[in-house]
Amino acid sequence: MPLALLALAVGAFGIGTTEFVIMGLLPEVAADFQVSIPTAGFLVTGYALGVVLGAPLMTVLGTRVTRKRMLMLLMGLFVVGNMVSAVAPVFGVMLAGRVIASLAHGAFFGIGSVVAADLVAPQKRAGAIAMMFTGLTVANVVGVPLGTYIGQSVGWRTTFFVVAALGVVGLLGVARLVPEQPKAEGVRLRHELAAFGNVQVLLAMAMTVLGFGGVFAAITYITPMMTEIAGYSASSVTWLLVLFGLGMVGGNLLGGKFADRHLMPMLYVSLGALSLILALFTLTAHNKIAAAVTIVLIGGLGFATVPPLQKRVLDQAAGAPTLASAVNIGAFNLGNALSAWLGGLVIAAGLGYTAPNWVGAALAASALVLAVLSSALERRTATRSRLVAAHIPEQVEASVAPH
Repeated sequence: MPLALLALAVGAFGIGTTEFVIMGLLPEVAADFQVSIPTAGFLVTGYALGVVLGAPLMTVLGTRVTRKRMLMLLMGLFVVGNMVSAVAPVFGVMLAGRVIASLAHGAFFGIGSVVAADLVAPQKRAGAIAMMFTGLTVANVVGVPLGTYIGQSVGWRTTFFVVAALGVVGLLGVARLVPEQPKAEGVRLRHELAAFGNVQVLLAMAMTVLGFGGVFAAITYITPMMTEIAGYSASSVTWLLVLFGLGMVGGNLLGGKFADRHLMPMLYVSLGALSLILALFTLTAHNKIAAAVTIVLIGGLGFATVPPLQKRVLDQAAGAPTLASAVNIGAFNLGNALSAWLGGLVIAAGLGYTAPNWVGAALAASALVLAVLSSALERRTATRSRLVAAHIPEQVEASVAPH
């Protein structure tokens, strides 16, 4: 794997830290700004929606510069957003800082996925994408638990200062290691938008929204769930997030490995098992050991879907992959926003802190249904194409036969 993938992973590490660390700090932030836990959850929802909107917007703007230059600009925007969050005097300003940082997220991973895939042979594309996303998963093993510990020990604002510093390191890594590439010629917005006329691209994005949304339905409210239901102390959340991150690392690497060989079967297994595990989490959340094991499995199964879904979008949008790739990253975060909102609704309705797990299970099961539908449509299209190809020689022969 090219060394440039390390630079992309470094940037992904910083982005992953700021995206997920807020979940371990929701009680501290809510108490500081004197808002409820569901209201503080808007820091997750707002970030996710910012990714959804920023992914296409920043990607379109990025067509005017080289991909390397755009990646550097995105990391600069990320640093600014986290600094705003760190010094926010009121909740609204912090939410604005989260949105500013989120604008860089989708385009960075979208453009980065295209760069990573172009650096390797076609049969290694999913593995290269997984390598870049390793930075995101490792952030959940190192960055997020460390950020949670810092936030709980010396204040959540310090965490966001540290995250901004990570962004600076990511920017320098991209500047140093990512090779210069000429600006793509002939790229037109109309050409990029044409990919969204492909039903398989849309189905893959819908699978992304629902499948990964299932993970966030549970994980967004992991702190109150584990402290109020499982009986863990607030400080133990740090180590539970480490377990979640370890599951993400393993699932991401396995997803990348098997997606290059058996993409759709990988999705069937991961989405089906994810739905089952999320449903069981409503029961295992009442036991410390069972809850910890379940958290590992949720992280592993959830991120096992990331490389295959990203690769499927790139494959189906061949010829115009950049915008589709970025929008699919936005789709991951649209799922995050949807599930965080739905999870907050069921908690606010008095159904308890385990209720979001049922929401997650339903979302993951819906993604599995779409995966089966997508595969069936693909087989039907392939069969139709073979039949058409088989009749063409007969028609040609009939047209030239003497009368």
